[in-house]
Formats: sequence, structure tokens, C-alpha cells
Amino acid sequence: MHKKDIGLGVLVLTVGAIVALANPRFLSPINLANTANLIGLFGLFSIAEAFVIVTAGIELSIGSVIALLGVIFIDLIASHGVPWPVALGLVLALAVVLGLLHGWLITRLKLQPFVVTLCGLLIYRGVARFYTKDGTAGFTFGTEMPMLDYLFVGRTAGVPHSVIAFAMFAVAAWFLLHRTVFGRHLLAVGKNEEAARYSGIDTRRVIVSAYVICMFLTGVSAVFFAMYTKSVQPSSHGNFYELYGIAAAVLGGFSLRGGEGSIIGVVLGVVLLQMLQNLVNLLGIPSSLNFAVMGTVILLGVIADTQVRAYRERHRRAAARSALTLAVSTPAKEPAP
Repeated sequence: MHKKDIGLGVLVLTVGAIVALANPRFLSPINLANTANLIGLFGLFSIAEAFVIVTAGIELSIGSVIALLGVIFIDLIASHGVPWPVALGLVLALAVVLGLLHGWLITRLKLQPFVVTLCGLLIYRGVARFYTKDGTAGFTFGTEMPMLDYLFVGRTAGVPHSVIAFAMFAVAAWFLLHRTVFGRHLLAVGKNEEAARYSGIDTRRVIVSAYVICMFLTGVSAVFFAMYTKSVQPSSHGNFYELYGIAAAVLGGFSLRGGEGSIIGVVLGVVLLQMLQNLVNLLGIPSSLNFAVMGTVILLGVIADTQVRAYRERHRRAAARSALTLAVSTPAKEPAP
């Protein structure tokens, strides 16, 4: 665990204590279960965003992809009678195709990730709205398909399945990023792509793989959100989710310059953001200020992280200068006769 993770963990506990003192309802079983469910839902695509950010990329189309894939998933089952396992497989396959497309445009055509994913944000949102003729896609799968509803909306021992899925993918992501050669390649490409290429790493394959992983997790998240809301309004469903994912990753220690980050930090970042959201609701703060409160906290967190990093760098340089001065001023010992 990194020092940043420990610091963020202390901050999460501190905020949790403050919220509990401000409003005891925070610790009620219903509120904790609802907050945990939201942590699971938002955590899936936050991990997805982190895999792209670590390569010094960005993924701005996550919210639009969640809307598009959610609409397609609902339509396949409700309108075309496709068995839900098949519909789930098709949606995840489409998500992988979108990841391959983004990676190909970035690595082969040398387009900027910002431009590619910004265009994706607009295109996928427009396609989703056209697909439904700007209507709302809804269903009643809870009564017609109890197994599907149980898997994505149900709970086991009181724990929402979204949290269980989030925990499983978080463990897999941690192992992949921090304990495998591929994870080291991701970090190397993010730190210096040219140097990574000269060291023998297939940087194109690594970057494409990062976008595929990102879109696959986004596809999983899209199905969870579709089942959670039971309806998808393409014009608003998933709005600003990509910014939420970026914020959670940045709070978790992922640098937008790439090359560093911790999956544990992302998990803690998601928890912190949802706790802040819950604090706003419990204190009766107008919902119109939700984004303002969260944005302020994120900005303060980034400023604090930047200042701590600058302090550590100054301390390191001062220690290096002191060691050099000591080495120069200390006379060399004469060899013994």
C-alpha cells in the first residue's frame, strides 16, 4: 500500500466520522446499503478510467457508452426477445469492439486520446438518442426475469451485488496492474512511451489493451446501471460519469501525466466521493450544489497532493545536496602503510 493510499484512507475515515456526527442516519442500515450500492456502480467505470489514465491517455466517452449499451441491452431483451445471457454477451462484445476502435485510432492513426474519446462522447450519445427516437427505454425485468434482476440488483447477506462485482474487479485490476508484467508495461508506457518502445515493449498493444479493458468494464457498468434504474433516458443517462471516473482516479493517486497510480487509491477515491455525496444529501444542501461541493473537495485534494509532492521533492534535493557537500568536504583517508 502506498503512502498516498494510507493518507486517503485516513481522510475517508475522518470524513465518515464527520458525516456520522453530523447526521446519525448515515450509519443506518438502509443508508449504508444504498451508499454501498452506489459505490459499486460508480466504482466499476472508475477502475476502467484508471487503466487508460495510467497510460497517459483519457477516456471521455464512458457516460455516453453507458447510455448506448444500456439502451441496446434493454432493447435486445424487451423488444427482440433475446435471452439475457446472449444480450449480455453481445453488449460486452460491442464494448470490446469500441475499445479496439479507440485504441486503433490512437495508436495507428496517431490521433490524440482527448479528440478520439470526445468525438466518441458525442457520437455514442447521438446514436443512443436516435436509436430510441429520443424516448425512454424501460422494462419490468424484475418480475419477468427474476434471475437477471437478482444477479444485478439483488443482495447477498445484505451486500449489494454491485459491491461484490466491484470488489472482484478491483482485486483483479490490482493484481493485473501491480503484480504482472503487463501492469509494469502499462506504467512504463505512461511514464515514457518512447523509452518503453526502445526497451522492447509493444507500446501499441499495451495502449490498445488498456482501452479494451476500459470499455469492457464500462460495458459491465452499463448493464448494472440499466438494471438499477430500470429505464434509460439517452439524453441524460450517464451524464458526467466520465468526469466522476477521472476524479476518483486522480484522488486515488493516478497522475494525468501517466505512469503512476494505485487501484486501492481508486477504490478509496470512489468511497470518498460517494460519502461526500451522501453528506450533501443528509445535510439538506441543495442538490444543485452537489457538483460544486464535490468539485471543491477534489480541487483541494489535488492541490494538497501537488504541494506534498513538491515538498518531498525539495526535501530529496536538499538531502542530496547535503550528502554531496559532506562527501566533498570530508578528506579522503590515506591508505595504511
